[in-house]
Amino acid sequence: MFTKIFKKATKQPSPPRQNDEIKENLTSKDFDPRVTLHYGIPSTASILAFDHVQSLLAIGTQDGRIKVIGGDNIEGLLVSPKQLAFKHLEFLQNQGFLVSISSGNEIQLWDLEARRITSTLPWESNITAFSVIFGTSYMYIGDEYGMVYVLKYDAEEGKLIHSPYYVPKDVIEEATGIQSSIVGVLPQPYSEGKRLLLVYANGLIILWDVSEDKVVLVRGSKDLQLKTEIVDDPSKNAGHNLSETVSDNEQVEKEISSLCWASNDGSVLAVGYVDGDILLWNLRAAASTKDWKSENSSTDFGKLQLSSGNRRLPVITLYWSAERSRNDCRGQLFVYGGDEIGSEEVLTMLYLNWSSRIESLKCIGRVDLELKGSFVDMVLLPNGMNESHGTLPCVLTNPGKLHVYDRPRFSSKKSQEKKKISSSSLQYPMLIPTIEPHMTVGKLCMVCRDGKLSVELSKTLSAAKVRASHTPSTQLTGSTTKWPLTGGIPCQLHDAEDYLVERLYIAGYRDGSTRIWDATYPTLSLIYVFGSELLGIRTATESESVSALEFCSVTLNLAIGSSSGSVWLYNLIKSSNEETLNLVTETGKEVHILPDGDGPQCKAIFSVLNSPICNLKFSNFGARLAVGFECSQVAMLDISTFSVLFITDSLSNSNSPVLYLAVKSLSDTSNLTISPKDSDINTSNDTKKEALFFMTKDAHIVVCDSTTGHIFFSRSIHHQESNAIYMCIIEGGNFFSETSSDKQSLNTPQNSKATSEPDQTNANTGSDPVVAELETSTEATYLERIFEHLFVLLCYEDALWLYPLKSLIQGHTDSIHKVNLLKPCCWTTSFKKNEKECGLVVLYQTGDIEIRFLPYLEVGGETSLMSLLRWNYKTNMETLCSSDSGEIVLINGFEFAFLSLFSWENDFRIPVSFPQLHDKVLEAAADATIDLSPAQRKEEGTALGILGGIIKGFKADKAEQNVLIPEVSNKTCAHLDSIFSNPPFLKPSTDIPDDKGAIELNIDDIDIDGPLIVTSSSQTSKNDRKDKGKERKKLFEGAATDTKPKSRTVDEIKAKYKKSEGAAAAAAQAKDKLAERGEKLQMLRERTEELENGAQNFADLAGELAKRMERRKWWQL
Repeated sequence: MFTKIFKKATKQPSPPRQNDEIKENLTSKDFDPRVTLHYGIPSTASILAFDHVQSLLAIGTQDGRIKVIGGDNIEGLLVSPKQLAFKHLEFLQNQGFLVSISSGNEIQLWDLEARRITSTLPWESNITAFSVIFGTSYMYIGDEYGMVYVLKYDAEEGKLIHSPYYVPKDVIEEATGIQSSIVGVLPQPYSEGKRLLLVYANGLIILWDVSEDKVVLVRGSKDLQLKTEIVDDPSKNAGHNLSETVSDNEQVEKEISSLCWASNDGSVLAVGYVDGDILLWNLRAAASTKDWKSENSSTDFGKLQLSSGNRRLPVITLYWSAERSRNDCRGQLFVYGGDEIGSEEVLTMLYLNWSSRIESLKCIGRVDLELKGSFVDMVLLPNGMNESHGTLPCVLTNPGKLHVYDRPRFSSKKSQEKKKISSSSLQYPMLIPTIEPHMTVGKLCMVCRDGKLSVELSKTLSAAKVRASHTPSTQLTGSTTKWPLTGGIPCQLHDAEDYLVERLYIAGYRDGSTRIWDATYPTLSLIYVFGSELLGIRTATESESVSALEFCSVTLNLAIGSSSGSVWLYNLIKSSNEETLNLVTETGKEVHILPDGDGPQCKAIFSVLNSPICNLKFSNFGARLAVGFECSQVAMLDISTFSVLFITDSLSNSNSPVLYLAVKSLSDTSNLTISPKDSDINTSNDTKKEALFFMTKDAHIVVCDSTTGHIFFSRSIHHQESNAIYMCIIEGGNFFSETSSDKQSLNTPQNSKATSEPDQTNANTGSDPVVAELETSTEATYLERIFEHLFVLLCYEDALWLYPLKSLIQGHTDSIHKVNLLKPCCWTTSFKKNEKECGLVVLYQTGDIEIRFLPYLEVGGETSLMSLLRWNYKTNMETLCSSDSGEIVLINGFEFAFLSLFSWENDFRIPVSFPQLHDKVLEAAADATIDLSPAQRKEEGTALGILGGIIKGFKADKAEQNVLIPEVSNKTCAHLDSIFSNPPFLKPSTDIPDDKGAIELNIDDIDIDGPLIVTSSSQTSKNDRKDKGKERKKLFEGAATDTKPKSRTVDEIKAKYKKSEGAAAAAAQAKDKLAERGEKLQMLRERTEELENGAQNFADLAGELAKRMERRKWWQL
């Protein structure tokens, strides 16, 4: 690739033009960085949201990211353009959209299928409350000025729309006489979206009817003369005392801090206050009371206190889980806060019961759930393992830890009421652990698809993945609780018959264990987990930290280096022969017979030096293994004979670790044209020779023969006090002339902020001479010819240097190119295109990433960890690794990410390879089930049985989840459309004026073109009886039941029915009406056919779901 660039100038020296081949192979347009895979929960997580139908969990952060988690290791990362925290986050249930509100009051709508923002709406005022009407695309916005607005997501236009409807502030102020900001808006369940609960900061609670535009109920501090249930900590030997006293400050306004519905039908509301009180309001009477001002509310409330102390924490979070089959009067209230200041931080679960009225409120039991960090947020998830327990609390704590708690069983014995009941927890299962256990090294490995080994490996790994998926959760986590999320659809490419494993991700850990994942597609699957212990054999290096990894794609051998200096050699394909283990030490070799077992086969253990291993490198198609130690020595191991070929001596002036290892085939690096005077050199034996290159951290470079260890070159290249961080051997074309004019021709202006210095070498080579004196001038000439086409790229913290290897062998340390870096560099790696080295990735300590193109090292693209992942660079990012095609694996705390830099790298960019976050089939099935009336459900019994079973087993039956999920049909949505499409008090009237008289029914008045609305049979019959009663009343209005028919004269009949146009006009009119009636009948037939087709589509959908469930494995249910 460098042939035309580094070619000797024959005429006047001039700056060379960029190579056309380089320009063709790599341009700035190819640079397209994106995050293709992300696992783990960000440490800045701050808010949770849950889709009950799709079983998806969304986690918002303080830096503008949203993590979406489903089942089967399905995770997705959404990154907002602005680095702002989210203060509100909710799903549009079962619609594939997520709504977020940032601290900058920008409303964002996320499309989960496309994984991007589909609409944004800036808001002028400060948004203080937000809620979505379940099952619809309508949402309420409350602001600091006490206003409540309505937004809608228009699917046709694909954007958020500000609806005309709002809650009039003046009506609220007139009814209450109080002005305050909104702190909560909650649609009342099972009110068909007609009623809205408004909660104000000063403690005022208002129930608003949006269909009639009026206040239904008002509650406030004036109603707080009630009994108080003190639920003290059982560990303090305090019972559940009921106090009859009313304090003097009860009439003072109480500021609300949290709220939730405490019943499925919206009849009881739980409210938490800043002073630590918890109030349960009974709103059942509001449904039947017409005049809320005349209500006596002093006996319809209950009050809870978690502590009897005077200084208590605010009640931050409230969640309610109703008890199954208890008439909505019994359940669990989850409380964070409300306890005495200075007490232990816990999540409290109160088991409450009231028989008929709220004043009989009793606390049966209390559980303090021990938190695994500082509390952030919580949601309730369905308990798929034990349906009798209803829901499970899912708690988010700092830094980014997610735990699900088991539901404890309460005893009915009073002797156990004072005991503190514990509850076990299950942490979110990290597919790729990074902290627990601590990952020390990672490796992204490509697998050669050609040959029988690739097919055999794919079969072996597929069987291993099945065994890993069958591993009980108790064996991995020690908990009996299964993680309850099941949402999303995994990548279907893994199930293809011709599926072949193309890449693996291997990680080593501090506890000595190693894990292997299938990384062919951007959904990793765990294959193996194994440690350094062998059955029946004791070694001195067990449980040592893994320090280096290397994989050979040809032989499928895996080499694992430890901190004790031992190398473990595994093969991923189990041999049919008897398994033997070769223990190779400094004194000799021992052979042991291994018992039969699953997993990779350990073939050998090498322990030749007592020094931690830094680097491993296979050579000669996996027949040899180069090992770099921390003591600056390198050993070459023969894999075929399980022996040691050589060990280099420790460098005299260096004791720093080996930072870089590379093996180059001498026959492949040059197409030599030997001059006649050198033709007597026998090169037939050199065609298979390989050269071993290694560099220590203090920039001591050594080149030696990979077979004998004979050193060709050894020299230290120091650049002031800067440390070397990377070295790369680049293969180029014919070398340049040694004249200074040619050196200057290599320097071109740098398209970057860094400075480029030609022919400046501030290198201090020290007094280290070339260690191996070349025996003859002929050998020296031959080696110069061999290394003529190789260049050495040295990367330091502050500069990049490019050297010709031939000049270094000759003793010259003048670089041909240098780039000064303005920011300290911490990590670099090279990448290839079309099997050619073409660029360098530079990561700075500031988190910025640069792409520099060879040979001039000009900047071809820039990005940053902050813009892509919202990460700051940390010194513990030592597990960075990359592939030759430009993929980088990054780890930051509990987060794990794949970063693809170039557009040509399509393996992780194919849309079909990504898991789906939203299941459209489940959405259609759930909508079809909800929209059917009870009569239709009975008629479609077979199909509904299939759908019900699929939804129950495939995700979780919403009726079984015991979560507040009201059914919202298309009729409800249409009703809300008519309400919210007009401002308040300006809705079109649907009543019939009295002056129209009786309605004359005519078959021609049937509206066939109108929309077909399917309602339930009970609702239809009720409306029919009501309408018939009105019609009967109007029909007989003003007449007695015994009234006789009135006789009419001939003149009256002619005056009413005779047409002035004549008989011809009347006939023509009758003909037109007949034709119009025929058209309507034809439309009626077409509509009937459409209904029949809809029923057939419904049956087809049920069949498709049944087939889909048949293909799913039992562990995926």
